[in-house]
Amino acid sequence: MVPEIVVNVVEELKGQVPIYQICLHLDIPRSTYYRWKHHKQRATLKKWMEQQVGEQCHKHKFRYGYRKITALLNRTMKINHKFVQRTMQKYGWQCRVKRKKRQRTGQPYQVAENVLNREFRADRPLQKLVTDITYLPFGPKQLYLSSIQDLFNGEIIAYSIGDCQNVAFVLDTLSQLPSLPEGCTLHSDQGSVYTSYAYQQKIKERGITMSMSRKGTPADNASIESFHSSLKSETFYLDELTYTTTTIVEQTVKNYITYYNNARIQTKLNNQSPVQYRQLVV
Repeated sequence: MVPEIVVNVVEELKGQVPIYQICLHLDIPRSTYYRWKHHKQRATLKKWMEQQVGEQCHKHKFRYGYRKITALLNRTMKINHKFVQRTMQKYGWQCRVKRKKRQRTGQPYQVAENVLNREFRADRPLQKLVTDITYLPFGPKQLYLSSIQDLFNGEIIAYSIGDCQNVAFVLDTLSQLPSLPEGCTLHSDQGSVYTSYAYQQKIKERGITMSMSRKGTPADNASIESFHSSLKSETFYLDELTYTTTTIVEQTVKNYITYYNNARIQTKLNNQSPVQYRQLVV
């Protein structure tokens, strides 16, 4: 006798006939019925929980591992991280973002003052900012992304997309910054656009303290490097957009930055997005 059929029959008739009589006619102990019913309820709950895991994995385009999926689900329900991990493995829902391994460089040498000195923690918004340029080689012409990130919460507070990596390009990004508090530090690498006279003058005008990485040491600017890596890994590489239109490249970047700031949770921010963290803390 199929347990699921028995449970369904009893559930359908129990309003009209006592359960013990139904079990008597079906020739099964009442305890067996209750055990089968309990197993069915557990199986139904398990299936529902697996569906919740799947919805979050699909919603975030398989950008998250089981820890972040667990954190998201625990906002509205109680779920164990081991169950989430097993479910993602069972259905092939694991994170599909592959991080590019950075090649270690040789010993750096000091050529400019590094004020930030890898102290990436900030106590308040706009206290420590980092900036960098990355390539966007996914369209018919080479594009560049210039970003400025607030180390307080990892939020991208200014960015520009252009086809020319010149001083005007980074000045445009700089001009988007809001009013800055006294003592604000902006860290960059030693690229020629950042060491240019025009850029340095604008930095002084805004009362910003400039900080620069040591030569050949990308780890000195790890936070913004990590953001640019995530952007490419979680959009172009994940969706296999190796060649598309300029419009799609630009829109993809804009959409991701909006998602990154407002929706993408980070473990170091107590599983909040940058904007959510800033609003809660400040």
